[in-house]
Amino acid sequence: MKCGITLAYIEELKANEIFVFGSNLQGIHGGGAARIARECFGAIMGQGVGLQGQSYAIPTMQGGVKTIKPYVDEFIKFAQIHTEFHFLVTRIGCGIAGFRDEDIAPLFENAINLSNISLPKEFVDIITF
Repeated sequence: MKCGITLAYIEELKANEIFVFGSNLQGIHGGGAARIARECFGAIMGQGVGLQGQSYAIPTMQGGVKTIKPYVDEFIKFAQIHTEFHFLVTRIGCGIAGFRDEDIAPLFENAINLSNISLPKEFVDIITF
C-alpha cells in the first residue's frame, strides 16, 4: 500500500493538495464536504464533476454505486496523470448521499497503490482487509 490516510477533518491545504469530495451532478455545493469545498477550496457552484480550484468533485447523488464508479475511475486516471498533486479523498458518498463505507471503499481499490492519493482510514481498512 502506497496511499496515505486522509485526516477526518481538513481545514487547510498545502499548495499541491486537492480536496476530493462527493457532489451532485448539478454542482450545487450546499452541504457537507461539498460546502466546505465551495467555501474553502475553490469548488465552483454549477460544476459537479472534476477539478475546480483546490478541489475535485465526484458525483455521488445520482443513483446507486454503479453510477458512481465511472466517476471514481475517471478521478483515478486523472490522479495518475497529475502526479504534481496530492489528492485527499474524503468519505465521499458516506454523508448526505447515504452510502456506507463498505459500499464506496471498493471503488477506490485501484487507488490503494498510488502515492499521490490519500484515502479515509475507513476505506483503507475495507480495501486491505
